[in-house]
Amino acid sequence: MKIPNRRTTLLVCLFLFTTSLFAQPASEFRGVWIASVDNIDWPPKGMMNPDSQRTEFIRQLDMHKMNGMNAVIVQVRPAADAFYPSPFEPWSQWLTGRQGQPPFPYYDPLDFMIRETHKRGMEFHAWCNPYRADFKIGASSIAPNHITKIHPEWFLDYGDKKYFDPASNQVQKFVVKVVADIVHRYDVDAIHMDDYFYPYRIAGKEFPDDESYKRSKTKLNKDDWRRSNVDSIMKKLAIAIKKEKPWVQFGISPFSVWRNKDKDPKGSDSKAGQTNYDDLYADILLWLKEKWVDYVAPQLYLEIGHEKIDYAKMLDWWSKNSFGRNLYIGLGIYRSGSNAAWKNPNELPNQIKLLRQYSNVHGSIYFSSKSFNNNPNGWSDSLRNNYYKLPAKVPEIEWLPKKPNQNNSISSLPGDLHNPANQAGSAKGQK
Repeated sequence: MKIPNRRTTLLVCLFLFTTSLFAQPASEFRGVWIASVDNIDWPPKGMMNPDSQRTEFIRQLDMHKMNGMNAVIVQVRPAADAFYPSPFEPWSQWLTGRQGQPPFPYYDPLDFMIRETHKRGMEFHAWCNPYRADFKIGASSIAPNHITKIHPEWFLDYGDKKYFDPASNQVQKFVVKVVADIVHRYDVDAIHMDDYFYPYRIAGKEFPDDESYKRSKTKLNKDDWRRSNVDSIMKKLAIAIKKEKPWVQFGISPFSVWRNKDKDPKGSDSKAGQTNYDDLYADILLWLKEKWVDYVAPQLYLEIGHEKIDYAKMLDWWSKNSFGRNLYIGLGIYRSGSNAAWKNPNELPNQIKLLRQYSNVHGSIYFSSKSFNNNPNGWSDSLRNNYYKLPAKVPEIEWLPKKPNQNNSISSLPGDLHNPANQAGSAKGQK
């Protein structure tokens, strides 16, 4: 048998390496969630200085750009509060340490983040939570002009949190108004919502909406009524976003399981303790069928071969149930080191290789930004040097019109809230 010489071996290795690189999709969504609630990712807890906040955001952006990412999904409305000057909701406590207090020296974080993101050729998706209003009752900073103070009748307490009542038409109008305002004034590429609709169940405690149900005089059973409430706001949001800017996407990132197969033959081969349809009252498949959302990013945060919610099985199920909408897979890089599977350096690469086998899977989103700081299991290196070595364009949303060339400046607000002098006066009033 002829033994290959060193030169031949090097050529073969080079061929295999370049083949691997050029097998990478030219178009692939590569996103990262940047969570602001409870200062998970940005700004870090205790970082109140605007210069430090800007420097840290740029550091994270540059890190993700170097790793091959082409989009960030940034939480700008975590709990009926704002990371931008809003005429409807107070400044977030996670930005300045005190709800209602503007940054000092003044700046508009959302405008800054969008500009820096676009400067790097990346998309900016504004992540909003529709129903959470008080993150921890009794411990949160709540401003006098917070909506829970103005309209206490709109809210329900469940566990240690306060939620908008999803059944209220006034609530739905308010949330739609807040989201439409963001789309109208800012150059966002998408509005993004995650898995929090009706809250995850607390064992032995029912969500306290009996009175709302009675007032509705509906003929629907309570579960169908709850789903209809969520369907209603999703449809209204879809219409409002496209009315403002038809090119802006509307994305949803649901919990991994729509329904278990033992409840519905259309469901997945899974054994989830709670599901979107039965517990969060979020009928994701309906929203996809009705084309209310432009992309879906299910949170497939568990490992290949997990006994109850297997990544491979869930990936296959979602690939068959995306109804022609763009499909991005939520990857749980935060789980690095959490068990034997996530201590394996091959787990994440294997998940990427697996999702790339499906022609109608258009990319992935990683939870969350801070997980990349320490290059867990060498995965930042893997992305940078192999799986994302070649840049990729963000996939087209074929049914949306092209974004026109436009001035990236934001419009003025009622009362000129962008004026730092007025913001300073507002801060004094809060004290």
